Amino acid sequence: MDQTAHHSRAPEDLVVFAALAATWLVYLVGGLYVLGPVLGVGLTGLLLARFYVGGSGLAVRPSHSIPAGVWVWILGMLVMLLALEIGHANNNLSVGQTIKSTIGWAKGWALLALFPLIGACLNIRLETVIRAASIVALGSLILTPLLLLAPKLGLPEVIFVSPLKLVGGPGPEFFAIQLYSIEPTDGSTRLRYFTPWSPAAGLIGNMYLIFALADRRKLWKWIGIVSALCIIVFSKSRLAIAAALFIWPLVVAIGEARRPGLWLLAAAGLFLLTPFAQGILDTIDATLNSVKSMRADSTRVREALGEIAVHRWWTEAPIFGHGVVERGPHFVEFMPIGSHHTWYGLLFVKGLVGVLALAVPLAWSLIEFTLLAFARSRAGQVALAMVLLMTFYSIGENLEILSYLMWPGLLVMGIASREVAALGKLDTAQT
Repeated sequence: MDQTAHHSRAPEDLVVFAALAATWLVYLVGGLYVLGPVLGVGLTGLLLARFYVGGSGLAVRPSHSIPAGVWVWILGMLVMLLALEIGHANNNLSVGQTIKSTIGWAKGWALLALFPLIGACLNIRLETVIRAASIVALGSLILTPLLLLAPKLGLPEVIFVSPLKLVGGPGPEFFAIQLYSIEPTDGSTRLRYFTPWSPAAGLIGNMYLIFALADRRKLWKWIGIVSALCIIVFSKSRLAIAAALFIWPLVVAIGEARRPGLWLLAAAGLFLLTPFAQGILDTIDATLNSVKSMRADSTRVREALGEIAVHRWWTEAPIFGHGVVERGPHFVEFMPIGSHHTWYGLLFVKGLVGVLALAVPLAWSLIEFTLLAFARSRAGQVALAMVLLMTFYSIGENLEILSYLMWPGLLVMGIASREVAALGKLDTAQT
């Protein structure tokens, strides 16, 4: 459903299209980590200006009211900030460290609220995001053979690190133009595309797969699907493969759940499969073990980091956490405690308060968008798939670090929240 009531495209709609379509160009100058926060803050500023000027009676392009679902994300991320500040105070961290962490919150967690706010309240169309994403998909598809040939041609892994790294960030990999990476355990090639590491490429590949499957243009739809599958496969991320097999089929099933024939077909299928249930379970178990063994060292490190994070959270700082990440010991390869997992990271850094600050908005959106997808809304289906993807990846990545890449999906969550609010007003008017 297109909620934009204007015949001419709003300037924010054009800005979003240009920013997303230029993803590869911006990446080649190392600017993606800068683009996300700048776009989020800039469009939020435009929204606030419209609210202010609109209240003065001047003729400006109207903005939509903030839906309840977006308010939940705003409050959740503000609670996240509160947990950060109290955690720093409880652990006697310096003022400089507190300021640095607050800036990090603004470039990470805050974006999880700003982009849904922008999508809900500004005049941005779902079709704009999908069409711009298809341009990114085409670029990714064209570049894939070149990226695969790079190691065979003897080209370096990293071409250069952009001077934009001076603005500050989690690490130089966020500003590096990297053609590929070599897996140290088996010497295989993994592609990162325009992301900082390969599993992140798997997450973004799934986001672009969601957009492609929602595209109504057949040619662009298949370009997007093939491109997204290339990103997922060549990232060699186990979580990405699992997400691709699970998320969209579930969303489609929810969207078609109102059809009695689907339930009859599912019941008949379950009945016919009952004699083979044990064999199916054994096959699934063997497959999961095979996926784990693909990168056994990585699995071991992740599990150990999680155990350390949970133990130290519970015994040292259960409510507001430690305030900052800490370097792990040698047997976890000195990886930061709480990294590679959103929930363990939140427990360690922001405690139980931080976990609730993310869990409540995710649960709200999951329920809200499931109901909207059930009503066969395209925006609802895309938004539900995005929330499922975020939930799925929260067990393998730190979501806030990659929010600067997930912003198109976060925008669609806002667009879907706008639809939920509109349906609520319609129901109220009818009663």
